[in-house]
Amino acid sequence: MYTTYFLIFIVFFLGFAAWLLFVWAVKSGQFEDPEAPKYRMLDDEDASDAIENSSSAQDDEKPYSR
Repeated sequence: MYTTYFLIFIVFFLGFAAWLLFVWAVKSGQFEDPEAPKYRMLDDEDASDAIENSSSAQDDEKPYSR
């Protein structure tokens, strides 16, 4: 009988801990934009390509001095 009470206490304790963790995650903004991380890699590649292309374009525009 004591084992049943102990297990019920453990279940309530773990459930309450999980609920607190969920509330903390929602308040800290963990679920704000779940779609953005999978596209962030593509945005980073576009930004690095733009930097490389602009620097090579600037090099081509400079006249050579002799």
